[in-house]
Amino acid sequence: MQGAISSVFRCAVVVFKFTPISLAPSQRSDFDPSAADGALSDAGRSDARALDRLGLETALRNRILPMEPAGAARPVACTSKAEFRRLEPHLRARFGHVVCRTKPPEAIEAEILRLRAAHLARRAEIRTPLNESCRGWSGPRTAAIAGVVLMGLSALAAFFPNLLLGAITAWAALTLVSLSLLRAAAALVSFRRARRQGRTWTSTRPGHIQRKDLPRVSLLVPLFDELDIASRLVARLGRLEYPRDKLEVCLILESGDTHTEDALKAAELPTWMRIVHAPKGPLRTKPRAMNYALDFTKGDIVGIYDAEDRPARDQLLKVAAAFARAGPDVACLQGVLDFYNAQSNWLTRCFAIDYATWFRLVLPGLVRMGMVMPLGGTTVFFRRRALEDLGRWDAHNVTEDADLGLRLARRGYRCAFVNSVTEEEATATIPAWIRQRSRWIKGYAMTWAVHMRDPLRLLGDLGPWRFLGVQILFLGTLSQFVLAPFLWSFWLMVFGVAHPVSAVLPTSVILGIAALFFLSEIITMAIAALSVATPKHNWLIKWVPVMHLYFPLAAVASWKGFGELVTRPFFWDKTAHGRYPVTRRSVRPVWRRLLRPA
Repeated sequence: MQGAISSVFRCAVVVFKFTPISLAPSQRSDFDPSAADGALSDAGRSDARALDRLGLETALRNRILPMEPAGAARPVACTSKAEFRRLEPHLRARFGHVVCRTKPPEAIEAEILRLRAAHLARRAEIRTPLNESCRGWSGPRTAAIAGVVLMGLSALAAFFPNLLLGAITAWAALTLVSLSLLRAAAALVSFRRARRQGRTWTSTRPGHIQRKDLPRVSLLVPLFDELDIASRLVARLGRLEYPRDKLEVCLILESGDTHTEDALKAAELPTWMRIVHAPKGPLRTKPRAMNYALDFTKGDIVGIYDAEDRPARDQLLKVAAAFARAGPDVACLQGVLDFYNAQSNWLTRCFAIDYATWFRLVLPGLVRMGMVMPLGGTTVFFRRRALEDLGRWDAHNVTEDADLGLRLARRGYRCAFVNSVTEEEATATIPAWIRQRSRWIKGYAMTWAVHMRDPLRLLGDLGPWRFLGVQILFLGTLSQFVLAPFLWSFWLMVFGVAHPVSAVLPTSVILGIAALFFLSEIITMAIAALSVATPKHNWLIKWVPVMHLYFPLAAVASWKGFGELVTRPFFWDKTAHGRYPVTRRSVRPVWRRLLRPA
């Protein structure tokens, strides 16, 4: 009798074990949150090795997780039966016979992170190939090289002072002329195109594209210590005109940033916005956070915004239309950046002129001239496949945007502009401005040094024309920052003060250099005035002469940046946001209001 009961029990166990998955209650329809327990335990144990075979990116992007085999089949946790059917051919090619287990996306993602969080964090730091990354940068080695260079210059100053002074003068003049001519040519190209089209950088309707043809867009928004602006950011992104079922916003928080997280939760995020926590690590940089978060997104187009950004409502529609019109070699679209608090003080006004010059004239002109585009860090959009092909962002580079523009060009991709404006918050204090600009200069120096490890290979990748442009844009700009005080010393001659170079060079040469310096100043001021000669910005024209007080700040920032190449090469000097709200231009100048009778 006991043997019969035992046989019946064993048969019941076998029948239960091999019951088809389709008969399970959780599989009668797509995932129902109310019927799920939110855990993976009843689907079997997750299989870490199978997860590696599938690929962490595929697993996170599609919210799927292979489990340990159950008999002849391998269960796969998935968010819905429809999603499983879409992925089934790929899963069968990897694992053979597979069956579906529906589970909440949060539970699947949490289990993947439990298994491979440390690996994902480490991989976010080394995505870029070593030969294209600055992660091998060594502060002590840089200090040693700088020491050797300084010793050499000191020896020249001691034994051949005239030779050293003449060489510095020649290099300063050469870089000044090259940079001025390049910027003037780019500005002229942009101005002629604007005149020909009869328009300026004002908003226009995006090109028509069917809703069904719109690509899925993923927006990455890295945040750190943004308590003052988090709620405004959510509201601004909520005004974007794009189908919500094809848009996802990934708000990336650094681990431990509870203040920003609390502010975001208080803002009541919509379903198409989510928070991703970048784990702790030796780095705390924007590109590392974006490398980590990209695995959690599905978009064909990946866009970047900063915490303080206020993009135009139709910006994503314009981006989608521009990518649809562009060829496959156009991997990136850069938007125009402007400021919404330009009226705060003289520094923000000068910063607004600086941005207008760069994003409205110089940078678009460089692109049309076939030069490499040093990208901006925000309002920049990528085709995902191109971004993955490059190895994403260099997590160690503090100007990952400029570096990525150069790496795109080396791989044969092109960048273009999209006629849409994002307004930002201009840095309104001198210390904050210097900290921000020093990080940019440090990153420019790193980018140039990394790509010049093999100059011949860079020349072969870019060609002579673009190679020359890179040298002028990067090396020329850095040289001008460092040598700015030397060039300013030539103004002493205007007041009859003898210059030391008078003992080295003939008077005619000195006068020629002084004339070049004066001409470059005129060109710079003319470009600045031209960049703000629009209905929105023409009030800034009277502030163009004040730029003479603005430019010296970059020299100070360069000394800080070059010092950090030795002391803190990967330090990200954070810019605080939300301190200076939107300002509006007064109808009447301040001095007139002050003189108005009581």
